[in-house]
Amino acid sequence: MIAAEKQMKSVFGSLLIVVLAAMPATAQPTQDPQSSFFMGRITVKSNRRTDCAGVGKNMARLVAQVSTVPVDDEKQFPLTDDLLFETPFVFMNGHHDFVLEESELASLRVYLEHGGFLFSSGCCTNPAFPEAWRREMGRLFPQVHVDKLPYEHPIYRTFYRIERVRSRHRNVNVYLEGLYLDGWLVAVLCEDGLCCAFSADNRCNPGRGIDTETGKKLAVNVAVYAMTH
Repeated sequence: MIAAEKQMKSVFGSLLIVVLAAMPATAQPTQDPQSSFFMGRITVKSNRRTDCAGVGKNMARLVAQVSTVPVDDEKQFPLTDDLLFETPFVFMNGHHDFVLEESELASLRVYLEHGGFLFSSGCCTNPAFPEAWRREMGRLFPQVHVDKLPYEHPIYRTFYRIERVRSRHRNVNVYLEGLYLDGWLVAVLCEDGLCCAFSADNRCNPGRGIDTETGKKLAVNVAVYAMTH
């Protein structure tokens, strides 16, 4: 069950800070049922496992390479699955527009209100998924807004120090976007093909989005932030 108390997250975060250390590049996710970190990958409508198919395994591998915390492989399930509430960190990505059903909204609302963390990325810089994500977050919590996270935010410093993120096909800076509840960052989005960068080395998104190395660093930072805040 996800932590209903924010203190539990803080305790785990303190432990993680102690054990974070560089590990050989061969480090891999495990199949250990006692793993301290594993990622749930949410399947929503037409945005399914074919969108950057290896993204969950690759993100778990990135976390395993920089941490001594036991990291398990991804688990895929819909928002209405009870497994959601046993998974403190979930990921969602895709190319397409989507509309959440009321049962999915209700489940995600409870999840985020009780300590869960949602990380999302549009695929291949297609605007349909990020636009849908922002709209659905507005339906989920009408009283709050999704805002850009400035580069002074600690999420850009949690493991790697990232001063600026540049788009490869637009003359603009790229920012993570976040949703806060009661002062806690509970959901993060990157619209510029972040999953393409860290998972597929941009083979599916040539010349667009953000560069591969920055994408990998951002993905690790988001995961570490979620576990330590």
